[in-house]
Amino acid sequence: MGKAEAGTPKAIANKIKSKGLQKLRWYCQMCQKQCRDENGFKCHTTSESHQRQLLLFAENPDKYLDSFSEEFKEGFLDILKRQYGGKRVHSNQIYQEYIRFKEHVHMNSTKWLTLTTFVKWLGKEGICAVDETEKGWFVTYIDRSSEAILADERRSKKRKMDLDDEERQNKFIQEQIDRLKASSNANEEERAEEDKRLLRETDGEKLVIAFDRTSTEKESKVTSNPFARLEKKDRSRKHEASSSKKSALDEIMIEEARRKRKRNDHWLHPGIVVKVITKNAGEQYYKKKGVVEEVVDRYDALVRLIESGVKLELDQVHCETVIPSAGRKVKIVNGPYNGQEATLQDIDVDRYCATLKLKTGVVVKGVEYEDFSKLSA
Repeated sequence: MGKAEAGTPKAIANKIKSKGLQKLRWYCQMCQKQCRDENGFKCHTTSESHQRQLLLFAENPDKYLDSFSEEFKEGFLDILKRQYGGKRVHSNQIYQEYIRFKEHVHMNSTKWLTLTTFVKWLGKEGICAVDETEKGWFVTYIDRSSEAILADERRSKKRKMDLDDEERQNKFIQEQIDRLKASSNANEEERAEEDKRLLRETDGEKLVIAFDRTSTEKESKVTSNPFARLEKKDRSRKHEASSSKKSALDEIMIEEARRKRKRNDHWLHPGIVVKVITKNAGEQYYKKKGVVEEVVDRYDALVRLIESGVKLELDQVHCETVIPSAGRKVKIVNGPYNGQEATLQDIDVDRYCATLKLKTGVVVKGVEYEDFSKLSA
């Protein structure tokens, strides 16, 4: 019986039957021919073309086995890489995806007898990470391409930089806390000394008043005038009140002088570069750098991000200064030289400070990181 002509119902039926997977035992890998039944496969094995393929295989069987094995491995790994990437997936799930293609290389024509043997070989060769569970063998593709290695190196470097920044920030915060504790202790000691001094002065005044009171009492004993004694007591009370008022005024003046010596509680300046340290504005803006375009009410700033150009309104607590490399222009944002531009000469990483050179030629050492920031070009 001849072959059905194209377009006839018989040809269409044969084409429909040939689609999809059929029984593996009726497939000839050497001839890449799939038979639909046992009779067809028997006829194929007795054909002349099949006999020629068997003679070729008998001459060099290792060559064909290696070729089929390589094709099977490439097809399997191609699906694993493209569809699942670096995800952990069941090996049989990948195999089912692979055999959906009609022209795939069958495993019984490779050097691996079972899928388990093939998966173990992948793990032994280091091509995939494999592990066995109660549900079977799972594989994870290991991408060893140059692009993947470079991307992994970039990710690891970024993680390391983030950790270094976090450790540096934590250390800086701890140093600030220690410095505040030390300054508070020093202020308490100063106040204690002032209180002692005021007590000594007050004691001196009391002694004077007591001396006057004694003298008045002696005089009162001589005069024995009760009205004069009351008048002296009233004058002594007024003197004590004036002394207490004077000491309170001194305390106010001392407190005002202390306040003037303190650092400013705001540090934002237009034109400086800052880093966003909050995720409230959006995680995509976290750790991004921007330029302060405008300062609002001393504590808020309009920041334009350098990479994306997005403008954000941020509080100063959500920003931190940016330390450039040596030789770059910076602006002092706090301290005695607040508002002056300078050149960064040296960075002391251990002490978290730097040496700056002002435009006037004055070299300032020990300027802390939070007291200056990179100046926008």
